[in-house]
Amino acid sequence: MAMATTAFDGFARDFPGGLPACLEAILMAADQPQTAADLARVLEVDEISVTSALESLQAEYEGDTARGIRPRGFELRSTARGWQFASRATYEPVVSAFVTDGQTARLSQAALEALAIVAYRQPVTRAQVAAIRGVNSDGVIRSLTVRGLIREEGVDPESRAALLVTSAMFLEKMGLDSLDDLPSLAPFLPSEGEAATLAEQ
Repeated sequence: MAMATTAFDGFARDFPGGLPACLEAILMAADQPQTAADLARVLEVDEISVTSALESLQAEYEGDTARGIRPRGFELRSTARGWQFASRATYEPVVSAFVTDGQTARLSQAALEALAIVAYRQPVTRAQVAAIRGVNSDGVIRSLTVRGLIREEGVDPESRAALLVTSAMFLEKMGLDSLDDLPSLAPFLPSEGEAATLAEQ
């Protein structure tokens, strides 16, 4: 389904693909759901136009077998927290096979660093993990989530960013009964207040 830009596309019309393409780019980079209002504010466009474009993209990804247009392996999902890309439920067996295969691979140094921060400072946001490591950590956090070692639990009351915690699988892999059994490394990591300050810089 082709979607033309309109006079209400703000500066998004200056980019190839206009508003729909800009929305795709933002949602691909976002680490949490985005509301239509937030997207509209960033792109300087009215919320109705954003919602309309998102719904058109959502329908486009569904495909049309009658016209020979295949559905995508992902979908644009609207939740109570906003819009986000996600793997389509139909392909759960494929995703599960990938996750299972990933369990046998060794964690990278970057992943180990991020996992340690989540383990000792949980609950913690992605921004706080990145601030402590001094580098963008979205990729390693995504990898740890796919492996089932960390998960999202609640949101930060101030930033509304998703909070990360370790999973039951993490305890199992580490041979621990509870987080209280973790070695005492917390004194070597920034305090919660320091982590929050770093995340704001």
